[in-house]
Amino acid sequence: MPCMGNDCQAMFKKIPIDRLRRGMYIQDICGDWMSHPFWRRSFLLKDERDIDRFREAGIGEVYIDTARGLDDAEGVDAAEVKQAVQQQIVEAVVQAQPPLRTRTLAEEMPRARGIHAQANRVVRDMMRDVRLGRAVSLDDVEPLVDAVTESILSNGNALLGLIGIKNKDDYTFQHSVSVCTLMVTFGRSLGMPADELREAGIGGLVHDIGKMRVPEEVLNKPGRLTDEEFDLIRRHPGDGHEILLDLGGVGEVALDITRHHHERIDGSGYPDRLADEQISTMARMAAIVDVYDAITADRCYHKGMPATEALRKMWEWSTNHFDRKLLAAFVRCVGIYPVGSLVRLESGRLGVVIAQSPEEALMPVVRTFFNTRANAYVTPDVVDLASPRCGDRIVSDESPRRWKVDPRRFMDPEAA
Repeated sequence: MPCMGNDCQAMFKKIPIDRLRRGMYIQDICGDWMSHPFWRRSFLLKDERDIDRFREAGIGEVYIDTARGLDDAEGVDAAEVKQAVQQQIVEAVVQAQPPLRTRTLAEEMPRARGIHAQANRVVRDMMRDVRLGRAVSLDDVEPLVDAVTESILSNGNALLGLIGIKNKDDYTFQHSVSVCTLMVTFGRSLGMPADELREAGIGGLVHDIGKMRVPEEVLNKPGRLTDEEFDLIRRHPGDGHEILLDLGGVGEVALDITRHHHERIDGSGYPDRLADEQISTMARMAAIVDVYDAITADRCYHKGMPATEALRKMWEWSTNHFDRKLLAAFVRCVGIYPVGSLVRLESGRLGVVIAQSPEEALMPVVRTFFNTRANAYVTPDVVDLASPRCGDRIVSDESPRRWKVDPRRFMDPEAA
């Protein structure tokens, strides 16, 4: 029987690549899936050459499962790592610039749904034209980003609650819409002026346009990529930059984001192997946003992880891959428990996060809708965990798959 919970975590250890050897079972790779050519995050290491492939991809550490492969006496237990990382995040997070909410969530949600649907159509049509070699127009992009920005300034929780809605067939289009939304939200939390927010949003919307030059059978391959196929994937930032240059009229920020959103602080990224201050602030922001949205989404070769777990993972990776100050700002922006997250409370209720607390990072506003003890839906109820009268708290972030629920149904009280 597979191990569960803390008993399972006790068998996982974090070790540096230098101590990895054949016969160890790799449970997880300390780096985003886009930075390495391994389609699985868990497998028995049989080929010594794979260790060199890890190094070449800038992966410095992995988790091993000591119950399924060789042990490492000096490894650090995963549970200890998780606890330490969570504490670091809590200490790093102070309240971001509060959103300008001129409308309630219920008022903004219908408009946000319309903008989200329109954005998906615009990006889908644009990328389809690129793949088919047709003339491409970006005329609809700027007004669309303006609509996204207006919605976020009215009540950003509405659009943020929709970014997790993706299907595997349209992932590339929907991911671009999510990155646009998150870039505008992130930039606003940093106090960027309107013109910079627009440029950030445009960059997010077009950042993956180069993927339309990758054959679909490679882009959506469910198995392990060959070295040649991985090289094709790694060409998309440069290809996208070239496509946008050929179109003309695209701003420098969008060009920079498109070309450099896969660069990493330690120089292990691509296509230009930039490092540290060589990478612009916008490109660093895009790297964070791009990975966050990618690893929280279901793909044909990758099951999305809960948003809170994704942020913990990214904090670990930030030693080598991300600007930690910007990552802390991003966590402040979206919250330790981001809007749309499914959480379980001490009372046994499941709820979806609908807003952040202005004072308490670990105590968001939650709409509960399910009782885990009774295994049944209950009348939705808004719970402000930061209220002194609440008496409840979050005990874990949860996977909707485990409970077979759709938390985003309950983002909008009228839809519930």
